[in-house]
Amino acid sequence: MPRKFFPRILFLLAIITIGLAAKAQSLSPTEQILGRWMVQEKNLLVEVYRDGNDYKAKIIWFKTDDQSKRMDEWTDKHNPDPAQRDRKILGMNVVKDLEYDPKTHSWEHGKVYDAKNGKYWDASAYLTRDGLLKVTGYWHFKFIGRTMTFKKVS
Repeated sequence: MPRKFFPRILFLLAIITIGLAAKAQSLSPTEQILGRWMVQEKNLLVEVYRDGNDYKAKIIWFKTDDQSKRMDEWTDKHNPDPAQRDRKILGMNVVKDLEYDPKTHSWEHGKVYDAKNGKYWDASAYLTRDGLLKVTGYWHFKFIGRTMTFKKVS
């Protein structure tokens, strides 16, 4: 590559880097949770969105070892409410009522739904310094809960 193009390439890289950094900084802390997140085990993709002051997450893709049905045929068969047992897993809200707490830089007071057993658990979430989303489902005390780790995909 001729040397005269090298300064132009550096300049373009600098512009792109500054633009990406500005975009990341332009997100308010409350908006950083929004988007699509893949669980660490790579078998669940959720979309986190805002509904008023609450944050919710819905299932947009999942993978199961049971190949007897297509993804869009799985239903909420373990729901304690018989009227809800025919609702589809795909597109179902599994997190609701999370509220951003600026003091702790976390989302608190939510509920997470576990379709494997039809139960709601208390929920909280926070972002790590590495940009990972940690969602904890618990019963009264966080230290006895279960935490899932997600990586942002868009």
